[in-house]
Amino acid sequence: MPAARTADISIDVVIPVLNEAHVLAHSVERVSRYLETNLPYSWRIVVVDNGSTDGTHEIARSLTEDNGRVRLLRLNEPGRGRALRVAWLQSDASAVCYMDVDLSTDLDELPRLLRAVVEEGYDVAVGSRLAPGARVRRSFKREMISRLYNLFLKLVLSTGFSDAQTGFKALTRDAVQRIVPQVEDESWFFDTELLALAESQGLRIKDMPVVWSEDDDSRVKILRTAWDDIRGALRVRRRLRGSRRAADGVVVSPRRRAG
Repeated sequence: MPAARTADISIDVVIPVLNEAHVLAHSVERVSRYLETNLPYSWRIVVVDNGSTDGTHEIARSLTEDNGRVRLLRLNEPGRGRALRVAWLQSDASAVCYMDVDLSTDLDELPRLLRAVVEEGYDVAVGSRLAPGARVRRSFKREMISRLYNLFLKLVLSTGFSDAQTGFKALTRDAVQRIVPQVEDESWFFDTELLALAESQGLRIKDMPVVWSEDDDSRVKILRTAWDDIRGALRVRRRLRGSRRAADGVVVSPRRRAG
């Protein structure tokens, strides 16, 4: 894409937060400095506070007062999926992306992620810790859980992408409008469901290796999240199978459907 046209492209960089008062200001200021220097597109940072009770909202509001390129959305209920749904569907930007507030993914990966959806013709771009070429620093336990989960997805949903849960993804505006309203999950499974639906409907997905470092302060409840993800994957499999039957003209009897 010619450089003269990059000014016509706008990006919303979404950062969902829940009780992140201890790191929010530093992370937003760091992202803002990086974007100012390294991103050729028009951009803004959208902080989505979804139910914080520790002063996160006040800090985020002060950031919007100090920086005109920072916007704040506040939701009363938690859930990363809920935060992304609201921010992305409200966005009027050419493309949207999101990253975790801990900035586990190296910021130098962000221009590559965005070029995929605004210049290279992809509908969705996904940062992967498991794709060949990724450089990752994390515990053996989390590495194994991640690999087993993504293997489970391939077995259950026949997915082609390598890593569903990295907090580093970008979509075109058209892809958001098409896929996000179909996603039912409001929490951590949101990413997986979005990718599975996008892939099943023929959207172009770029699976790109990234440099990623584990956040030692992560508060994700691994076992509870894993169980919710398993149930979500089985739900999506039923949905995709039902869609295929409908496309093939197969009529399912009420008794069989209930079973």
